[in-house]
Amino acid sequence: MSDLIDEPEEGANAPEFTVTEISGAIKRVIEGEFGHVRIRGEIGRVSRPRSGHIYLDLKDDRSVLSGVIWKGVAARLATRPEEGLEVVAVGRITTFGGQSKYQIVIEDIRPAGVGALMAMLEKRKKALQAEGLFDPARKRPLPYLPDVIGVVTSPSGAVIRDILHRLRDRFPRKVLIWPVAVQGEICAPEVARAIEGFNRLTPGGPLPRPDLIIVARGGGSIEDLWGFNEEAVVRAAAASQIPLISAVGHETDTTLIDLAADRRAPTPTAAAELAVPVRMELLSWTDDQGARLTRALGYAITQRNQRLRDMSRALPRPRTLTEWAAQKLDTVGARLPQALIRGVDQRRLRLSHVTGSLRPSALRRTVQGKREQLQARAPRLAPALKRSAERRREMLNARAERLSPQPILQEIAREKRRVTDLSARLEKAGKAQITTRGERLTAWGRMLDTLSYQATLQRGYAVVWGDGAVVTTRAAAGAAQALEIEFADGRFTPGQSQPGPRKSTPKKTPPEQGNLF
Repeated sequence: MSDLIDEPEEGANAPEFTVTEISGAIKRVIEGEFGHVRIRGEIGRVSRPRSGHIYLDLKDDRSVLSGVIWKGVAARLATRPEEGLEVVAVGRITTFGGQSKYQIVIEDIRPAGVGALMAMLEKRKKALQAEGLFDPARKRPLPYLPDVIGVVTSPSGAVIRDILHRLRDRFPRKVLIWPVAVQGEICAPEVARAIEGFNRLTPGGPLPRPDLIIVARGGGSIEDLWGFNEEAVVRAAAASQIPLISAVGHETDTTLIDLAADRRAPTPTAAAELAVPVRMELLSWTDDQGARLTRALGYAITQRNQRLRDMSRALPRPRTLTEWAAQKLDTVGARLPQALIRGVDQRRLRLSHVTGSLRPSALRRTVQGKREQLQARAPRLAPALKRSAERRREMLNARAERLSPQPILQEIAREKRRVTDLSARLEKAGKAQITTRGERLTAWGRMLDTLSYQATLQRGYAVVWGDGAVVTTRAAAGAAQALEIEFADGRFTPGQSQPGPRKSTPKKTPPEQGNLF
């Protein structure tokens, strides 16, 4: 009978636990013992799956601790985890029963000192330089006189006032301000979105696309300027189709956006000086060019006049051309009466020879008849000779007129008047063109001020922004994660109270780290 009864095994009355129960118990013990802890170590393996979470290892020379950064926390981190970076991680120790391991859920992570930041900066600089983002060949020249300038900076700091004041002193231009945070966790994403947003604007659209972008911030420590060393900001500056000037910090401060920008300015004020020329210097240069043009025209006209005078001196005088013809006419006129008398005498002698061979009576009658005819024609001879002399004199005068330099002198006078008229018209046209272009430039400036969307806001309208872009439809407003309404005096976020003095809330001091042992 006793053989049929089993003896109870040793410890058979101890409770039994499932694997999940024992894992939960261990989880409660570890989480209860270790609340918030700060751990210093070097980042080892970093994994970024498509879920948005970040998995990494914290290690020292002897141990490795697994860590996880949930998606929501990763989006707010000021420092992006990179392999080899020495950091101080703040979080809570927990367990992961699925793999029987413990890990730290990281809530904040920061570099362990300036040395770690500089090491990470140098590593990031070499990686981006190897991709060619800092290549001088890809940098674009700045426009000489941009119509619209986009400024990415804080709207409440002294930087924007310095830029606007310098632009107003040198050459007033239309300025579009994209307000961003210039330090902290949201600095890098906001600056990158601002640069990309300016590039997405349509040229000639309701909101004009800038011809030049200035990214500006005042001086500060390396931690304050760290947002401008982020890879997203550097890539946005390198991909910008609009020429970009980087004016981050003072002259001694250097960030990675300075290397990717098309031009680097030592200060925000210097960036405004690089953006536009001095208006008074430009007007002085225009006046100087106009004076040079006037002097050149005057010199050209003087040369033409001198050439005409030289050509006129080379021509003979009009009196010289007619003196020879007049002298010849006088000589012929003086010889004509003697020639007529000799002609009459020769004919009388020839008549005497002829009449000597004739009979006296017949000859007498013939002579008498001829004498009568001669006496009848004699009165007409003098007028005929006079008419002949006059005809010859008229012919000589006509030839003299053809040889006269009067037509040449008239042609020279006409050319001189034409040159004088052309020079006057050219000078008048030059002055009119300069005046017209000045008036056109002034009219364009007034038109730009009239068509700006700020003028529309002054009349009571508003602009709705969603996720950094202008919302124009109801569907886009419903799809946007956050909406902002821009009025003439600033922006307003629905659901938030009006900006005002904020009460400082004391920061909660995390519980002291317990003893690990």
